[in-house]
Amino acid sequence: MYVQGVSTRKVKAITEKLCGTEFSSSQVSRLAARLDQELEAWGQRKLWAFRYLILDATYLKVRHGRSVIDCAALIAIGLSAEDGKRVVLGCSVSLSEAEVHWRRFLESLTGHGMHGVELLTSDDHSGLRATIRAVLPAVPWQRCQVHLQKNATAYVPKLEMRKKVAADIRASFYAPDRFEADRLLKIAVERHAEQTLKLAEWLEGNIPEGLSVFGLPPQHQRFLRTSNMLERLNREVKRRTRVASIFPNEASALRLLSALLAETSDEWEAGRVYLSMESD
Repeated sequence: MYVQGVSTRKVKAITEKLCGTEFSSSQVSRLAARLDQELEAWGQRKLWAFRYLILDATYLKVRHGRSVIDCAALIAIGLSAEDGKRVVLGCSVSLSEAEVHWRRFLESLTGHGMHGVELLTSDDHSGLRATIRAVLPAVPWQRCQVHLQKNATAYVPKLEMRKKVAADIRASFYAPDRFEADRLLKIAVERHAEQTLKLAEWLEGNIPEGLSVFGLPPQHQRFLRTSNMLERLNREVKRRTRVASIFPNEASALRLLSALLAETSDEWEAGRVYLSMESD
């Protein structure tokens, strides 16, 4: 019940009804803590070859001293090079600085055996760009196209320009190949430079980071151009952690997050193939 998102207070009422025995909130918390050894083993398990890696972060509220702060929860999904199934590779919860946290997380994945990554998809999280260069320097980075599209609006000076700018960006994203995507982007940059140089410079410097996916086989591209797969998982994490509201510490947040993700990964690995790796 705890892992499914039932609050510790409600567990007391449910067990009393079903079993004639009640468990206090503190007892439920202590029982949940027994998960730690099993979850630690899951987090430390041996990894293997993953062709694609998707990273994202969400935030959980954790009590820190007398304050409540947003604690970064990092999550990694891999697409197995062997069978194309999705696997939750791991997670991390920390109050540390962004780059330090990301670097420690990625180094833990490679340290546990993750290898063979051909593309990494994520949003431009603080500290992640530098971490990728340091830990996975040879891996192309695909910046999430959905987030790029949203980020662009901050550089559009007039409301009436937004639809046109959005259409120009989509034209590059949905071009038939990288050559055409670059050609369309160049045209858009030159046209918008006449009205606002700031927007043109942003397009030229950022949109190419969303075009790395063109280096993949055509049948794989639509699955890796965004981090939507992980965004959906984050929404489920939020739904299940909402009842906790505020975690008493980082360890309790990591416990519930790991339990949810281990459960999800088991379902994925036992389920259907997500992306065929046979024909490139």
